[in-house]
Amino acid sequence: MLVTEQSPAVTNPTAVKHGASRAIHPGRVIGCRVDDTTLLTIGLGRLMAGEVMAGDVTVGIDGDQAGTRSAFVSEWRLAAPSSRAKHGFAALLPTEGTDRAMATILFGEEETGARYIFAPRLASAEEAASIVAESAGSQSAAVIDRLVEVLMAGNLNRRRLLTITALLQTAHASDGFIELIGESHEGATFLQGWSRGIVPGPCRVSVVGNATPVASECGIAVFSRPDAPDGAPGFVGLLEANQAAGARDIEGLVFRGRAGWRYAAVHPRKRIAGPLETPEHVRSILPRAHGAPDVLLSLRAAANSFDGKETVSNLPYPVRMGIDNIFEADEGKLLASGWLYDPDAHVAAVRLRRCDSAARLDECWTRLDRPDVTDSFNDLQHFAQSIRGEQRAHGFIAHAQLPSEDPGAPLYFELTLRDSRRAFLPVKPTRVSARLAALRQIGSIDPANCALPAIVDTQIVPFLRDCGRSTPFTDAILDDGSFDQERSPPIVIGVGEGEENISPLLALLALDPETRRAPIVIAMPAERFRRLAARLKELVRFYRLSARLVSVKGAGDFYDMLEAGTQALSCETVVSLSASLVPRGTGWYGKLLATTATLKGSIVSPVLAYEDHSVRWAGNWIEDDDGYQPLVGRYAGYPLKAVTEMKLTRIAAASLECCVMPRDALPRAGGFSGGYLGAQEKGLDLGLRLSRSGIDSYLLPSVQMWGCDDARDGDSPAMPALVEEIDRKIFKSQWWPILAVEKHPERRPA
Repeated sequence: MLVTEQSPAVTNPTAVKHGASRAIHPGRVIGCRVDDTTLLTIGLGRLMAGEVMAGDVTVGIDGDQAGTRSAFVSEWRLAAPSSRAKHGFAALLPTEGTDRAMATILFGEEETGARYIFAPRLASAEEAASIVAESAGSQSAAVIDRLVEVLMAGNLNRRRLLTITALLQTAHASDGFIELIGESHEGATFLQGWSRGIVPGPCRVSVVGNATPVASECGIAVFSRPDAPDGAPGFVGLLEANQAAGARDIEGLVFRGRAGWRYAAVHPRKRIAGPLETPEHVRSILPRAHGAPDVLLSLRAAANSFDGKETVSNLPYPVRMGIDNIFEADEGKLLASGWLYDPDAHVAAVRLRRCDSAARLDECWTRLDRPDVTDSFNDLQHFAQSIRGEQRAHGFIAHAQLPSEDPGAPLYFELTLRDSRRAFLPVKPTRVSARLAALRQIGSIDPANCALPAIVDTQIVPFLRDCGRSTPFTDAILDDGSFDQERSPPIVIGVGEGEENISPLLALLALDPETRRAPIVIAMPAERFRRLAARLKELVRFYRLSARLVSVKGAGDFYDMLEAGTQALSCETVVSLSASLVPRGTGWYGKLLATTATLKGSIVSPVLAYEDHSVRWAGNWIEDDDGYQPLVGRYAGYPLKAVTEMKLTRIAAASLECCVMPRDALPRAGGFSGGYLGAQEKGLDLGLRLSRSGIDSYLLPSVQMWGCDDARDGDSPAMPALVEEIDRKIFKSQWWPILAVEKHPERRPA
C-alpha cells in the first residue's frame, strides 16, 4: 500500500477530538504529516522481527538501504500486550529529499530490524494524538513530551507548531489560559493568565499564531490566583519585540513547564490592551509578582513605559524639558527644536519615539545657548543649588526619521536617566513640507547666533538632502478664449510665491504679434487661483488672448507651477516662462521656436539680465578644478553686451525659468527635487538631470529676458544669503561626487 498525502489536519488547535482514532495493526504504521520535512509514524512492535528500540534508530524506506536515515523513536509498553506485540512506538521520520509516496519502512538493519507497511491514508494531527493517547494510556504524557522536545528543537513553522499543539492538548487537555495580551510602544508583548505547569524564571516558549514561529526564552513571573482551578498560579511574561506577534494574531503559547512541554490557549474572551493601557496593567501586577531579578527588572521597565502622560515635570531631579517646534515632513522626517535643562547631567540619553522605533537625539543634536531658560529657573529655590556658573547651552535642534505608516501613533520624547528610570514628553508634530519646515526653523534663529553654521551643516542640510518630494497636481482647469494647444507651442507661465500681479506680463504678451496668437497656460497655487481667476479671465478677454488657468495643489514656487502646468497639456513642445520675467523686446517667442526646430528634442534658453543691463544668467558650465562650486555661471555680473554677440552655445544645464523644451522632459527626469529652499539650485539640479537623460541644453544669446533674483516678502536681509548657502551645500553634496569623476581635457561646455 502507498502512503497518500492529505491536506494539513491541524487548523484549530483548540478542537482536539479523542474518540475518532484509527486502530493500529501489527505490521503496519500510520503516518501523520508534521510538516514538509517530518513525518510522524505510529505502530506496534512485532516479536518475530525484534522489538523497536527507543532513541535514534536507523531506518530505510521502501527497501532502499542506500538512502537510510536516522529517526527518533519514543516507545511505550502496551497495557494489554499480545503474542504479536508488546510495545507501541511513535517515530519522527525526516522526509526531506523524499518526493514520492512511501510504502514500507525498515527500523534497524536488514537482518535484525523490523519492517512495516504504511497505512494507505495519512492521519490528521488530532487522530495521531488520539492514537498515541489510547495506545500509551498513562504513559502518553511522557511519550508526547519526548516527541515535542525533538520537534521544538528543529526548524519551527506554523504547520509543525499546530501539530505540537494538538499533541499537547491530547496529553494534558488545557493547561491554563492567556487572558490578557498587552501591546507596547517598544514592540514587546505582555502576556497575563494562569497555568498549572508554568514556573517563574527563564522559560522556553513559542507563540502559536499567524506570525512566523520561533522558539525563544521568555522571562516569566508568577503571582497568587485564588480564582484559578486547582490552585494554579497566575503568570505574566514579556515577549521581546523580535519574538512577538501581533496581539490579535496570538492563538496560544507552547512553553516548557515544570513537568515538560505544555500549551496555554488564548481565552475566547481575552482582553487586548493598547500601548497606552499596558503599563498600568503591569504596574497593578508587579507588587504581587515573584520571579528572577532580571525578569522583575524587565517588568518594572515595562511598567514605566509611556502611557500618554507627561512625566518629565515629576522628576525629583533638576531636569526639565520644553519643545519650541517639531515639524514632520514626508516619509517620517522630523525636525525638532527645544531645550533641555539638566545642569547636573542626570540624563543619560534622549530619544524620539514612535511605535517600536526610536531615534537617539543626544548623540547627534546641535546645542545652542538659551539664556532665557537659565533665567527662568533662577528664582526656583529647589533648582538654584544646581545652577553651575554660566552654563547656558540648554537649547537643541535635531533631525530624525521614524516610520510614518500609522499617522495616529503618538510621538514622544523619552529621557533615560543614569539611575535607569525614564520620563516622557508627548508632542504633536506640525505636518508641513520639508522646505517649509526648514524655512520656519532657520527663520526662528538669530542670524548672529554662533551655533548657526553647525545647525546648518549637521541638521538642516541632512534633513533636506534626502527628503522626498511632494508632486504638485492639478486641482482645477479653466479655459478662456479659443485655447488650442496644437496651434503652436503653449507658453506656460508659472506664478510662484513671490509673483502676485502678472498684468504687465500679459499686456506685453498681447503687444507682441507672435505671443498674442499663442496659447497661454497660467498655473498658480489653488488659494491664489480662487482669488485671482475671475480677474485674470477679464484680462485675458480684454487683451483677446487664448488662455488656460490651472489651479495647483502641493506646490509653492515657479518650478512647481511649471511642472503642474505642463501636466495640463498633451502637446509635444512647451515654452516655460516665470511670471517674474518680462521680454526685453518682441520676437523672442519666434526666435526660440525657430532655433529649437533645428535642435529636435533639445532645450533652448535665452539670456536673463537685470534692469541695469548686467547678466543675471548666461549659461552654466562644469568647472574641472573649482572645488567650491562644481557648476558655475561664467558670465554672471558681466555687462549684457559681453554676451549678445555670442552664437548659439551648448551648455551644461539650461535655465528652466524661460526655455523651449519637450513637454515630457520634466517627468522623464523625475521632476524637480523637493530638497531645496530657493529656486536657483533647484533649477540647476533638474537641468543637470535633463542633460544626463539625453536632452541637450543650449543658450541663445540673441534673446534676452529682464528679471530679478527670487525674494520672499517679510524675509530678513540675512535670510536670502542663508538660503543660498544651504542650497549650495545640498547641491554640492549631491552633484560634486558625480561631476568630479567626469574628466575633461579642458574647460568646455558639457
